[in-house]
Amino acid sequence: MKTIGVVANRDKPQSKTVLAQLAATAHRLGLRLVATPETARLLPRARRASDARFGRGLDAVLALGGDGTLLRAARLVERSETPILGINLGNLGFLTSATVDELDAGLELLARGGYRISPRTVIEVAVHRGRKKLGVFRALNDVVAGWGRSSRITTFAVEVDGEAITSYRCDGLIVSTPTGSTGHSLSAGGPILHPEADVLLLNVICPHTLSARPIVLPDRSRVTITVADASKPLLLSVDGQEELQLDQGDRLSVQRSPRNVALIHLPGYRYFGVLRQKLQWSGSSGRT
Repeated sequence: MKTIGVVANRDKPQSKTVLAQLAATAHRLGLRLVATPETARLLPRARRASDARFGRGLDAVLALGGDGTLLRAARLVERSETPILGINLGNLGFLTSATVDELDAGLELLARGGYRISPRTVIEVAVHRGRKKLGVFRALNDVVAGWGRSSRITTFAVEVDGEAITSYRCDGLIVSTPTGSTGHSLSAGGPILHPEADVLLLNVICPHTLSARPIVLPDRSRVTITVADASKPLLLSVDGQEELQLDQGDRLSVQRSPRNVALIHLPGYRYFGVLRQKLQWSGSSGRT
């Protein structure tokens, strides 16, 4: 790899120092850096690229920040499937797999090889209002329909591959990838899915019945959600970004995207080690 894209969260206290370190190491290794406009302000040796052109001609992308920074990087390279290495500038996230202390080693591995690629499912949601398509959005983590400014509940009618499941009276619905199962869905009582599993997850936010449970579906499924009854404005959130307002009668069609996101893991990365740390799994002492 010779050309590396850089996306950084400039609000992190370490960002200036880390980007200076990155520039020096990349120069030593003969790597070319391409940065988003805001990142380039702290990375003077990098070529500046607009968001629209950022993903072109890159061999890999470094996302320096937290999980939100990596999600932004995934959006920028969604058409190219350029692999992404997440370097965390705070507490270790679920998506960012390396620490600042591993930055130099990570760059050396990008230059000569020796890393592992983890393919991650991405979902697409098409929003329809009557005969009009309002847009198509891609998510590495999840798609959430709900919220709004009122506490009144909403009714969603849900189908899978044309077969009706049920109508949920609830605060909202989540369709999650395996990667996103440790995000919003987990806080709503959903299961943890291995991030490389070939499934999708449908979960309900605050259902008004005790029988509603998360459903795990094959990732070849198409999930159709219709806003059947809404007494309040609703929001569509894609990977935590508010995309548009939903009205009664709107229809969401969610399915797996033909394009994945590729995450780079350095030697020594262990997914269950991340879970143990983030979820504070201490295990048992073995005593009876």
